[in-house]
Amino acid sequence: EYQFRRDGNNSHLGRDPQKMDRVSYFMADVGGFYYGKNHPMKPHRIAMAHNLMLAYGLYKKMEVYRPRKALPEEMRAFHSEDYIDFLRRVNLDNCDSFTKELARFNVGRQGGDCPLFDGLWDFCQMSAGASIDGARKLMAGTSNIAINWSGGLHHAKRSEASGFCYVNDIVLAILEMLRYYPRVMYIDIDIHHGDGVEEAFYVTDRVMTLSFHKFGDMFFPGTGDIWDKGVGVGEYYAINFPLKDGIDDESYREVFQPVVNKAIEKFQPSCIVMQCGADSLAQDRLGLFNLTTRGHAACVAHIKSFGIPMLMVGGGGYNIRSVARCWVNETAVAVGEELENRIPYNDYWEYFAPEYNLHVERTNIENMNSREYLDNLKVKVMEHLRFLDAAPSVQMQEIPPSIFDPYASDDDDDEDPDVRPTRKEEDARQHPNSFFDGDKDQGFEKES
Repeated sequence: EYQFRRDGNNSHLGRDPQKMDRVSYFMADVGGFYYGKNHPMKPHRIAMAHNLMLAYGLYKKMEVYRPRKALPEEMRAFHSEDYIDFLRRVNLDNCDSFTKELARFNVGRQGGDCPLFDGLWDFCQMSAGASIDGARKLMAGTSNIAINWSGGLHHAKRSEASGFCYVNDIVLAILEMLRYYPRVMYIDIDIHHGDGVEEAFYVTDRVMTLSFHKFGDMFFPGTGDIWDKGVGVGEYYAINFPLKDGIDDESYREVFQPVVNKAIEKFQPSCIVMQCGADSLAQDRLGLFNLTTRGHAACVAHIKSFGIPMLMVGGGGYNIRSVARCWVNETAVAVGEELENRIPYNDYWEYFAPEYNLHVERTNIENMNSREYLDNLKVKVMEHLRFLDAAPSVQMQEIPPSIFDPYASDDDDDEDPDVRPTRKEEDARQHPNSFFDGDKDQGFEKES
């Protein structure tokens, strides 16, 4: 079995997977945003997932945070200044003054993927802020798993919205991680190729991107062929596994586990970002895979088993009932709980009628991925990985300061920089309204 090798003095890496996980859950309040009538992206699905998490009592097993909004300066770590300035300024009332910019940045086009909607900038800030702060929780060693279901917007480009995505929270989180971690691995199980993330790190060997997705038949975004493998020093650090319609749990597992195992063995990541797009589930409105929630969650459980710090983010998913089921189940995987299949009563109870069950089952669509096809792909991917002689070494120096320091205070100058604060001192710095840590905070207090 793979044993993770520590890097430098990162003593919290490579922990024993059998030990209890410390999970941070970022509960971004994005459920009220509305992309528009007939648009398949429904942020409401995230509110449903949060509500299921509360109904199942999983909040008792985690630290639950209301994320702050990312600063424009943080978003400019990846996105261009003029694009971020445009997103800050444009709204439904003044959009007639931004005709050229709307076309240039692919926002608000008639019938386009990325509409201009009320609160767009707030939505981007919340999603990005949660992923960036999730990365910081891992870097600080105060959590070994962080979850942001409002994130995973993997199509956004440096200066362009794409595929329902405006700000690429994943790239921003990885850039933050690279200030501290020598190597970061990105794993994507959305049905769509994670093109925005791959493109951002296509020429570096410090980030390995690994994507399992549908390819061909003019399927969006049209990238992610087996031969797309990075360039320059980044050659062979972009790994793509293009799949066909109808893949089921068994076939997916047979390719996912060996490829991931070999990639982790060769790359030796210090941290993993996992995009858990739920449009790879059966019964999705846009996707044509045939995974169950059990098969989807098995991928998360497999990555968790390595004991490497992990940021879990959301992504696609256009059957809102399936998305909520999927992500609450994978939250349970993160905290080591197994949920009852019967969904407990919650604010969205009638959405889950008539069966009121947690798990999404497969359908009878044909699996177009033959064993021969999958085996041939697996051989090619393994050949690419064999070109990686060893994990790239990085000379790590003093960590540069963050743009935003959530722990900064006027008293910081009086502290000894060589003494790490205790857990009690660190908790004391948390704003009392920033997270929930008990029944009372959730509005479930008992009447006296």
